[in-house]
Amino acid sequence: MSPSASFPHVYQIYGIRLKSHWPLPGHKGSRPDLADVELFEAPSALFAEASRHAVGRPEGEDWFRHVHLPDGSDYLRWSRLFEFLILSDGRRIACRELESASPESFQTYLIGQVLSFALVKRGIEPLHSTTVVIDGKAVAFLGDSGYGKSSLGAAFLQAGYPLLTDDLLVLKEEGNRFAAYPGPPRIKLFPNIARSLLGERVNGTPMNSETSKMVIPLDRNGKMYRQEPLPLRAIYVLTPPPRSLRVPRISIRSLSPRRAFVELLKGTFNTIVVEPARLERQFDLATRLAARVPVGSLSYPRDLRRISQVRESILRELQG
Repeated sequence: MSPSASFPHVYQIYGIRLKSHWPLPGHKGSRPDLADVELFEAPSALFAEASRHAVGRPEGEDWFRHVHLPDGSDYLRWSRLFEFLILSDGRRIACRELESASPESFQTYLIGQVLSFALVKRGIEPLHSTTVVIDGKAVAFLGDSGYGKSSLGAAFLQAGYPLLTDDLLVLKEEGNRFAAYPGPPRIKLFPNIARSLLGERVNGTPMNSETSKMVIPLDRNGKMYRQEPLPLRAIYVLTPPPRSLRVPRISIRSLSPRRAFVELLKGTFNTIVVEPARLERQFDLATRLAARVPVGSLSYPRDLRRISQVRESILRELQG
């Protein structure tokens, strides 16, 4: 089960040093801030036992399967795309591509959902966030999938504000503040949103055959993406998209530490792992964030014609 000692690629993503057998969309570096994780290619035989534990699951779970194995490792499989085995200590991830995975799709799942299992095993609590850079500081938008985090991030990109991370946010406490670590230089958007906010000529690769959402690479010259950790300025918790036909107004309101604590707990990335030790860490992080970082609630119309107004409202609120 031991991978090769030689790794041709070494990256810094989320403050983690990733030693990889594959090229990844991250900046190269050799010094880990938080942890080391090794990504290695493994033959099908390594996954055979884990696959047997996944047999017989309900039909609705065929697209994605997760099994927590008796030895403490976690097996993940996306049908026809790839499978992964995160070993019990979170230090190594065995990977195998299947039939129809594009490199961009493989990278996106690997350094998102899959890596989150390794982070949790290492005691690192990721949040579900798109984070942009405003005046040299990180501003995070928290919310579940479909809440509009990436669209809002693209609206800031449109206005010249760089992205720090999309989907997964890792923080490190430094004295009385938190540092936000950069993710890979890419953003995930549906084609119509990408064209509307980033231009008709924007290029991307579909995440998988089940969705039209694209993985769009960002340049690394400092205009669209920042690759160094930055102080966390504020967190905005996005409300669910409205169900009624009424057009809601843009509303930003500060949350009390108690309410912020509850919303931060909801904003965790990877809700599959619910072991007591992990829940205790989540409570601790939410408590400290709510006490030290301004947290607000953001409600806005999911209308691309008004998203620039949303962006300007956020900028005014930060200045005020």
